[in-house]
Amino acid sequence: MSHHLDSPLARQDIRLDITDLYVFGGESGTVFVINVCHSLGKAAVPGYHPEGRYEFKIDLDGDVVEDLTYRFTFDARDPEGRQGYEVRRLTGVEATDPSAVGTVVAQGRTEQTLTAEGGARIWAGRAGDPFWIEPTVLHAVGHAVQDGTTVDLTGWTPAEASNLFAGQTVHSIVLEVPDAALVSSAADGRIGVWAVASLATDAGGWRSINRVGLPMIHPLFTQYDEDLGDRLNAGAPSEDLATYGDLLTKEIAGIVGAYGTAEDPTAYAEGLVARMLPNVLPYTVGTAATFGFSGWIGRSLTDNAPDVMFSLAANTPISLGIGKESVTSKPTGVFPYVPPAA
Repeated sequence: MSHHLDSPLARQDIRLDITDLYVFGGESGTVFVINVCHSLGKAAVPGYHPEGRYEFKIDLDGDVVEDLTYRFTFDARDPEGRQGYEVRRLTGVEATDPSAVGTVVAQGRTEQTLTAEGGARIWAGRAGDPFWIEPTVLHAVGHAVQDGTTVDLTGWTPAEASNLFAGQTVHSIVLEVPDAALVSSAADGRIGVWAVASLATDAGGWRSINRVGLPMIHPLFTQYDEDLGDRLNAGAPSEDLATYGDLLTKEIAGIVGAYGTAEDPTAYAEGLVARMLPNVLPYTVGTAATFGFSGWIGRSLTDNAPDVMFSLAANTPISLGIGKESVTSKPTGVFPYVPPAA
């Protein structure tokens, strides 16, 4: 799972569980997508949490602090299952301030395309899940990273591979921002992106329930360490390396050492962790997104993130045995891009 049902706190209300973050070039600008509320979780009330907020965080100057935030808040579901929502844009110091109000740029209802001030396009609604995962490989990789062993797939062959998410649905939030609104501030068009889902507290503040940057961080490190899952969902990316760098380095060095694929497993692990942390998805505005072995430039709806991240973590090829062909509802080339719900 990329970020699906990734921690005890996220599972308490899957409307706030971000399953994936995508960033890629669209028809008229840069597209940001998060998916929440996966159908596998069987939410009692599906959709978006009316006491929550969903934010795209965008770093424009490379300091791993957001300079631009797009904040989505939703009303309760109506009898037809639709929700009203509002989108606010926060810039500068306001972008980091959970109490700042920013500027309202769009208001509407789910399942409708909105056009915001400045030309941004927005859509929120139920969609197919474009991600794929093979559960046997997933769990075997989690054990190997946790235990410092090779991946044990005894008794399993790629011919048995199946997509756990085939036919499943999510609730998507899609934001397409004109490139000019980003490149005017971003150095060389390079931005860093992460997303946060938060819940209002009784004390009047906000608690981070889910934080997503790169895919597959949680499947690698938290399947069998759920306390770590909750901790990774809190905090800010700027704190990641200092807080989690040593732990992730130790675990990657363990699996790489078990395979014997690096002369110095710790040095290899340190280099990979320096790519993984801070946990931010990099993208260069105006370029084709690709999440691959040679580099991470955003993430398209069809990138094979599991094979990439599992193989890099082990420093040896690890394949799910399935790919985008296993997704039953396909992404499209036109806005809002996400697969239609089955």
